[in-house]
Amino acid sequence: MTGEAGRRPTVPRRERGATTVADRVVAKIAAQVAREALNGFTEPTGHVPPGHRTPHVTAVVRGAPERNGPERADGPAGSRPALGHARMRIALELGYPSDIGAQCAAVRREVTERVAAWAGVEVSDLVVGVERLHSAHSRRTERERVR
Repeated sequence: MTGEAGRRPTVPRRERGATTVADRVVAKIAAQVAREALNGFTEPTGHVPPGHRTPHVTAVVRGAPERNGPERADGPAGSRPALGHARMRIALELGYPSDIGAQCAAVRREVTERVAAWAGVEVSDLVVGVERLHSAHSRRTERERVR
């Protein structure tokens, strides 16, 4: 049977039902991972009010490019091809005084590694921003300047 019925249509992978990962799923994973990374820094978190500890994550996920050749894992044994690439922005509120650079680096490292492992999405661009610093002095009710 080499007729019309024997041929398979050449439909692009994205139209055949390939797995996709939603932006909000990646954002939720990144927020959880960032929260866990910041939990390793116990001293400065005492200054951050409880409602402000959750990092705010904005993620945009683009699908992986179409592969024309046979799919193979070029990475470590057991690795799979990425399901997409993510661009993210993470806004943090941190306690002060603290090692801000170390906290941002820990968040960047953990989010990049664990989003790739958990969601199969490579993080191609990650911006970690500090939106607000909280200190013990900023909790005062008077409106005086902290020196």
